[in-house]
Amino acid sequence: MKKTLFVSFIIAFFCIPLFLACENDDKSIPEWPWDTSTDEDPNADIVALGWTRVSDLGTLPDYLQVYKSPDQLEGKKAIAYIAVADMAKATFSVLGEAKGTKTPSEFYSVEKSSIIINGGYFWDGSSLSMLCRDGKIISPNNQIEYRSDATVLYYPTRGVFGLMNDGSYKVNWIYTNNDVTYSYPLPAKNKSGASPLQMPSAGFPEDGTVWEAKTAIGAGPVLIKDGEYVNSYIEELFDSDSGIGPESNNPRTAIGITKSGLMIFFVCEGRNMTPGVVGFTLDEEAKIFQSFGCVEALNLDGGGSSCMLINGKETIKPSDGNQRPVVTAVSLK
Repeated sequence: MKKTLFVSFIIAFFCIPLFLACENDDKSIPEWPWDTSTDEDPNADIVALGWTRVSDLGTLPDYLQVYKSPDQLEGKKAIAYIAVADMAKATFSVLGEAKGTKTPSEFYSVEKSSIIINGGYFWDGSSLSMLCRDGKIISPNNQIEYRSDATVLYYPTRGVFGLMNDGSYKVNWIYTNNDVTYSYPLPAKNKSGASPLQMPSAGFPEDGTVWEAKTAIGAGPVLIKDGEYVNSYIEELFDSDSGIGPESNNPRTAIGITKSGLMIFFVCEGRNMTPGVVGFTLDEEAKIFQSFGCVEALNLDGGGSSCMLINGKETIKPSDGNQRPVVTAVSLK
């Protein structure tokens, strides 16, 4: 990856007019006064955590519910939404191509999916993350990272969430080498400032296998793997030099799956678009997914890209002030 691409990647995530984070007088941004109901709720465990089922969103399938967060999450003022789908009935899809941008609303105008969230990382209209549809890799993870003023080159294994060929939903660390994508049970232990490790292959890191999925979206870092808290932002080189802001408060988007087969899409507001709502760190996001009982979870692109549409309606206030055009998105219907 060239130095200009690395610098631009940081800008893509964080370059936001500062007045947008402070001024909230734009009358075009709705106040989201949706009614809520918890009567006969199918996800009692989530309701017990303080999440409230949202209504007045148009017709949703009976296997798909939407919830708004309690006023406080992880000790902070919060505005967050989750969509919860029974994957025995719902359909998980990835939207977009290797190049070209659309706002989430533009994706919705074509797909009409019940739920749409933003997907993987991108820059200058091109995907930087894995996109796999119908078993075909449309875009591999862009897994080359420069550090130290573009003189040190790393090859990080990065996270992907996908529907595998055996019908399971899994998070993996992957790397594409000579057009073959390998999956690893643990990430290559790269760390910014340390000597770069070798390029991943069939033999490195250990226990690599050929990665095969039907449908998948890449981003990172991995938050939860095999039921265990992970948050591998250091190994995936999503540290403070990357622009992801792992330990700072930001709007976030993420995806996870529970042991019982419930898929959860998550989005949270941040950057004081609503006064006092700053967003979450990656650690806090991972803990929120743990509270849902997720056994696999992956962080997606965030910041100004974070957006969730329910039947085409916005949930959080985007921190750009308007929906950011993105290259990829993920949907449930």
